[in-house]
Amino acid sequence: MEYRHFRRLGDIECLSFRAVPRNFRLLEELERGEKGIGDGTVSYGMDDGDDIYMRSWTGTVIGPHNCVLASNQSGCLTISMASFLCQTVHEGRIYQLKLFCDKDYPEKPPSVRFHSRINMTCVNHETGVVEPKKFGLLSNWQRDYTMEDILTQLKKEMTAPHNRKLVQPPEGTYF
Repeated sequence: MEYRHFRRLGDIECLSFRAVPRNFRLLEELERGEKGIGDGTVSYGMDDGDDIYMRSWTGTVIGPHNCVLASNQSGCLTISMASFLCQTVHEGRIYQLKLFCDKDYPEKPPSVRFHSRINMTCVNHETGVVEPKKFGLLSNWQRDYTMEDILTQLKKEMTAPHNRKLVQPPEGTYF
């Protein structure tokens, strides 16, 4: 996401990196979001196609699937601890989020808020805001992180021991 620039200082050729401008970066993310990501359980796009500043985005996360026991070629069941550790109350639920990329994005993270009600330790239970101090990706933000990274990490966070068994609000309720 950065390009190389060569310049000459006397007899020395220097290589410097310049950051891709904000709007180019967001256009790259929009293109990637429109193509679909990975297994299709995370997606995102712009709220308003007429927003020339590309600030307001919508994200969707489909809750992670529960693990199932697998059988090997001889028909014997293979049981692993992972089968029991990844069961989650979020399986198959569809969560809608709002992301807002201020003028400082990607130098600073976007604000992230769940529109769908969810019970997670990193989400304010009254507003749906993902609290940066409680969500490592936002608190340790780096310029090369993307909205896709945020949504993927939130999905992964749903399987964390402190989140996977929390009682959830009824589906179809919103903040």
